[in-house]
Order: sequence, then structure tokens, then C-alpha cells
Amino acid sequence: MADTPDGAAPVQEPSLDEQIAVYQREFQDLDPQVEKVVSALSRLNRRMNVAYGRQTAALGISNAEWEVLKALVISGAPYRMGPSELAKQLGLTPAAMTHRIDRMTAEGLVTRERDESNRVRVIVELTDEGRSKWLDAMRAATVFEEDLLQDLSTAERGLLGDMLTRLLDRVEELQSRA
Repeated sequence: MADTPDGAAPVQEPSLDEQIAVYQREFQDLDPQVEKVVSALSRLNRRMNVAYGRQTAALGISNAEWEVLKALVISGAPYRMGPSELAKQLGLTPAAMTHRIDRMTAEGLVTRERDESNRVRVIVELTDEGRSKWLDAMRAATVFEEDLLQDLSTAERGLLGDMLTRLLDRVEELQSRA
């Protein structure tokens, strides 16, 4: 195991079973099945974010920039959105979105121009360079994701996708009530 930058040995995260055993010792009302699912999803999410971050960094973009590129592609051709729409979709403040767009404009990933039909409105548009970076990131992600799911059959992948979508729907429903 490699040392951390400050020279100390890295702390080994306990296994899920060890973590759950500690939780049960400290909180007896814990449902170990629920905790195992939630803890596994949380760890998987963290580790996938690290992997995606390495991939996007190798392409010269950040995960934050990747999220903007993705939102523009999802919006459909001609891959244009207003900054406030982007900020809302990505859960950012307008100031944070402006900073991100400034950086991405300087990098040639997006353009920012006044809307010809409404001079007050600004439009952010994906450039050819931005679309190229998005495609490169998608290619790298596809390889990683296929490797990640290699031990699951097609039927298991479908079932897992359906179950995770149900969990996502539930979280979004609960959040919409808050």
C-alpha cells in the first residue's frame, strides 16, 4: 500500500460487514440489509466518481466541466442552453455557473453569446472541441463501465438497472416533498 503525500500510511476503510457490525454495536435498531445496500451504493458512487475524475482529467477537463458538456448534449442539437437553465439543472448558484462557463469558454469548450431574438438573454453553446471532449469522455466511460459490469449477465444488468431506477425515483419523490 502506497504512502499518502504527507508520508503517513493510508487508512484502510473497513469492509462493509465490519462497518455494519460497528454500526449495529452502536445503534441496535439498524437493519443490516438496508445498511449494506446504502453503504455499498455510497462507496460505489465515491469510487466511480474518482475513476471518472481520473478519466476526465486525462482529457484535460474536470468532472464539473463534464457535467456541463453532458447537459448541453442531452438538451439536443444545436446543444444550447441559457446559463440559468444550466445552473438549475446542475444544482449550482448563478455565480458558480458563470465561473464555470467563463473557464469553459476560455478553454474553447463552449461559447457564450447574446440571443439574437432577446438581447437580454445569454446562450451557452457547445463547440466542436467541447463535443469532441464529450465523445472522448464517453468512450473512456464505456470501457470502464463495461469492465465494472463484466461479472453480471445481461438479465442481471437489466434487473439491477430497474432496481436502482426505483430507488432513484423514490429519493426524487421524497426530495420533491421537502
